[in-house]
Amino acid sequence: MLTYIQEYVTELSKYTIAFFMALYTLESFIVFSHRIKRKNGIYIRQSLYIFIIQFLMFVDLALVSRNRDYVFFYAFVQVFIFVAVNIMPLIYENCDRLLLNHMCMLLGVGFCMISRLSFQKALKQYVIVIISFALAMFVPLLLNRLSFWKKLTWIYAAVGILLLGGVLILGEVTHGSKISFTVHEVTFQPSEFVKILFVFFVAAALWEDISFKKIAVTTLLAGIQVMILVLSKDLGSALIFFVAYLFLVFAASKDFRYLLTGLAAGCLAAVGAYFVFDHVKVRVLAWQDPWSYIDNQGYQITQSLFAIGSGSWFGMGLYQGNPSAIPYVEADFIFSSICEELGVVFGICLILMCLSCFVRMMDNAVRQKDRFHQLLVSGLGIMYIFQIFLTVGGGIKFIPLTGVTLPFVSYGGSSVMTTMIMFFIVQALSMKGSKKEGEKQIVEKSTKASKEKASQ
Repeated sequence: MLTYIQEYVTELSKYTIAFFMALYTLESFIVFSHRIKRKNGIYIRQSLYIFIIQFLMFVDLALVSRNRDYVFFYAFVQVFIFVAVNIMPLIYENCDRLLLNHMCMLLGVGFCMISRLSFQKALKQYVIVIISFALAMFVPLLLNRLSFWKKLTWIYAAVGILLLGGVLILGEVTHGSKISFTVHEVTFQPSEFVKILFVFFVAAALWEDISFKKIAVTTLLAGIQVMILVLSKDLGSALIFFVAYLFLVFAASKDFRYLLTGLAAGCLAAVGAYFVFDHVKVRVLAWQDPWSYIDNQGYQITQSLFAIGSGSWFGMGLYQGNPSAIPYVEADFIFSSICEELGVVFGICLILMCLSCFVRMMDNAVRQKDRFHQLLVSGLGIMYIFQIFLTVGGGIKFIPLTGVTLPFVSYGGSSVMTTMIMFFIVQALSMKGSKKEGEKQIVEKSTKASKEKASQ
């Protein structure tokens, strides 16, 4: 009898999870409509969808695995999400509720899938998320109270070069690349944190002066950081840095010549990397024809495609697939495991949710009055969405694999902490813009009322 109930619940939950995920995603774009004046109702419904989806996913995990640990882990995850959804608007009244909801939804999906793949890694991820959230809560306070951030241009560049250079010289080799340090069994990846410094550097360098000389000097220092990443064989991060810099220069200068020149240089660099690095050749080979090398070079990508294909539209159900067959699935191929067990519909909604985050970031960037803040938000948004493109595109064989994580969802402490700080930086600048806009409206209403009174 218990087995029949379990099968009934798990089969029904596949469609219910997809349904509520689709509703959540739909409202993620409805909220952009100017016709809707009061949007609090949408944000409250989205929060409700998050808790419903979490409940259904963890019920599946507990029923199928018959592991009571999932019940306790579910409780801890819900406490965190409840606190995050409620404490942020309480402390920061004008926070961006859409970005906050998306962050909680993505983290919740990540906790579910990582715990399904490795319960111990899920516990580590949970601890890191708690620490990251506690630290990130101070970001709006620091950004809005202190005004010297745009004056530290060369310090950002120097610290970034030192950190990346330290990894190149002293870092540990992981899968052929020097990308991390381990201190007292805690591994961290400096290039993740340098992402933020890099965007601050470029924004601080170009917000006021876009002369050819300034762009040339900025390009030199940015190029040094990218080259260090290339020498460390961290080509995924190098590509993210390069694309972010290219579009930031274009955003600052509005000159298509810089964009076209950069794209041409990037294409030449990609061809050069193919001939210089053997692992790039392997990844291109696996991308072109993985089926001919299914036992060796093409194993990862073929297993990823098998997983996505076997999941179909609504997935096989949690614990019903075999995502562990994909090497490094919890980090590089988490999207494939999601499609296998939660379905392609869920995977598409996840991508659209990430796209909604990017649209919101660009909307916030446009609203910024300060040029430095505008470039800062734009750069963080470009880095975020391009990383999504790399990890999802690599997993579905749209582009060669780059080995980058899916922000908030994949296992990786440095990645989740950096992404959370990036989101809170956008939150801080969004709140600052909202406050100024509110003050402007109050002044305008007061002036209008005074004129009406005088005319009477």
